[in-house]
Amino acid sequence: MVGIIIVTHYSMGEALMTCAQHIMGRPLPNLGQLAVSKADEPDEVLRRAQALIDELDDGSGVLLLTDIYGGTPSNVANRLISAGKVEAVAGVNLPMLVRALSYSHQSLDIAVSKAITGGLEGVLYMLPSSQP
Repeated sequence: MVGIIIVTHYSMGEALMTCAQHIMGRPLPNLGQLAVSKADEPDEVLRRAQALIDELDDGSGVLLLTDIYGGTPSNVANRLISAGKVEAVAGVNLPMLVRALSYSHQSLDIAVSKAITGGLEGVLYMLPSSQP
C-alpha cells in the first residue's frame, strides 16, 4: 500500500489526518504527518521526514502531500523526491487526501494522479441553494 505523508506548516497536517480518519471511518496505518516550522533545523526536518518514509514504505512507494509550493514544507518534500519511489504534490486539501487514501492500494503513479484530480475537483465555487 502506498504510504502517504502530509508535510505542512505547524499543525495543518495533524488536522487533515484527523479529518481523513473521521471521513474514512477506519484506521489509516499508511498515513503520517510531519509538522514543519521555519524555526526548525532543515537537516533535522529531513531526518524526521526520511524516518517517516522508511516507516511507511512497504515497497509500494510514498506520496508526500505538502501545503504551499515554495514554502519550507514543500522545499523539504522536494529534497526527498525519488522518481517512482517518493513523489510529492503541493496544494494539499482534504479532498486530495481522501482521494489519495482511497487509491493508496493502487500503484504510486495512480495514487499521485488521483490525489491531483481529487484536489482540483474538490475546489468549487458555491452558489446559494434555493430556499423554499
